[in-house]
Parts: sequence; structure tokens; C-alpha cells
Amino acid sequence: MKYAIATAAAFAAMLLAGAAQAADYQVQMLNKGEKGSMVFQPDYIVAAPGDTITFVPTDKSHDAESIKGMIPEGATPFKGKMNEQITITVDKEGVYGVKCTPHYGMGMVALIVVGKPTNLEAAKVVKQTGKAKKTFEALLAQVPAN
Repeated sequence: MKYAIATAAAFAAMLLAGAAQAADYQVQMLNKGEKGSMVFQPDYIVAAPGDTITFVPTDKSHDAESIKGMIPEGATPFKGKMNEQITITVDKEGVYGVKCTPHYGMGMVALIVVGKPTNLEAAKVVKQTGKAKKTFEALLAQVPAN
């Protein structure tokens, strides 16, 4: 009986330790933030496979959507609804480009780097418009090469 209790306790501890390893990053969708107007804050996240990213509509009229060509192969594209929180699990290594659909041209974009940036070169050649182009140039420059 003591062995069964000890085994159960050890198993429970392992489960809790595994759950504790996954992180949840909170990203605010803001009309005005540290880097100016119409921003994700933070706009650059380094995560591990299995982590979650929660986009919080702190201010109204924002959403979060993956950008075609800027997610790792095999990753599931996502599109949140306007004014609604969305949580994604990043389970594939690589870079994930994110935009706020109505404010994309104003540079409201973010970059999530998960493990090795396996699709970095492909993400760099995705055509961007408006202020998003300049913002992504700065964000992509922060990513360490494979």
C-alpha cells in the first residue's frame, strides 16, 4: 500500500512538473503601447513547442491572425474574431507571423519564434505592405539564424 501511494505521488508530481513547463504568453492588443499606436505588446515572443500564446483584446477593434507563408510547415493557421481573446498552442518549431487584420497596414504585427526558426528564410520573403514591412524587418532581424 505504501508503495502504491508513493508511486501515485511520484506520478502526480511528474504530471504537475510537465504542466508547469508549458508557458502561456499574454499579448495585449492595444490602440497605443510602448512602441506607438496599433500594436501587439509584446510583439516579439520566444517560446518553446507546446507553449500557448493568448492574444488579449485590451482595446477594441482588434483581432489576431496568422499570416500565410509565415507559419511553420504543418502548423495550423489561426484567425481570431474581432474583440475576442484567442489562445493558440505553438507546437511546431519555426517562426509565426501574426497580424491584426484591420490594422495590418499600420504595422500591427507580431513575431513568435518557437525553438529553431526552421522557416525563417521563407518568412523573410513574404511580401508585406505599409508599416508592417518595416516592423517585420526589425522583428525578423532579432531572430537568431539556425
